[in-house]
Amino acid sequence: MPSVSWLSVAPVKGLALAAADELRLEQFGVLENRRFHVLDERGRFVNGLTRVERSLFEVKAAWDPEPDVLTLMFPGGLSIQGEVREGEPLDTFFYRRSEPGRLIEGPWAEELSRFAGRQLRLARTDRPGGAVDRANGGVTLVSDASVDELARQANVDEVDARRFRMLIGLAGCEPHEEDMWIGRNARIGGAVVRIREQVARCAITTQDPSTGRRDLDTLRVIKLYRGVRGKMHLDFGVYGSVVEPGLVRVGDDVKPLA
Repeated sequence: MPSVSWLSVAPVKGLALAAADELRLEQFGVLENRRFHVLDERGRFVNGLTRVERSLFEVKAAWDPEPDVLTLMFPGGLSIQGEVREGEPLDTFFYRRSEPGRLIEGPWAEELSRFAGRQLRLARTDRPGGAVDRANGGVTLVSDASVDELARQANVDEVDARRFRMLIGLAGCEPHEEDMWIGRNARIGGAVVRIREQVARCAITTQDPSTGRRDLDTLRVIKLYRGVRGKMHLDFGVYGSVVEPGLVRVGDDVKPLA
């Protein structure tokens, strides 16, 4: 039977992923995932493709919802921690939708700006899950077998699954078995998720997840062995929405339902 092999979140969208032993899946996804995001000097959200002097993938983040304390950890050992204070309201445009939120006051933006070599600000959406790429699909999954198959097709020893920035990893599957669950519910630990569609990948997956350096042409490999969906979608992994909230732990069973 498939099981959960790993869990990861990005407390700050566009910064390094953080491993987790357990996550609570809610209707909007996971509270700790993409709760904050980074903006440039013009108010546009910043991701791994934004031009900066040093990749923000090198910066680690941790967030404790109670008492709302955010920590950013920079290469070299610098750590900045403080209680989150919300400032002026603003709207952030994420791809095809706008989300209301507020700027975050405190010391983090100054150090992020110094590290990246350009003016950056930190913000938070009013709605938990608002910064997740898919408003109706806050849960993403990929199997270890799919990642291993990509490595085989690319003729490399291994591929780091973190480059796909997924929430849940799956053990005990055949390569791309998760695609066969589209249109079905799956029980994952104590939660039930409706698997809705494949995830169309972008150039961020070509970057080393630790350094942000482009080191593997994942898109070319996916296109060669998986083809193209529609006119432009290069799919890898799936996403879904939560039908029944619940706790998910590493090692939990994953059972597709009829």
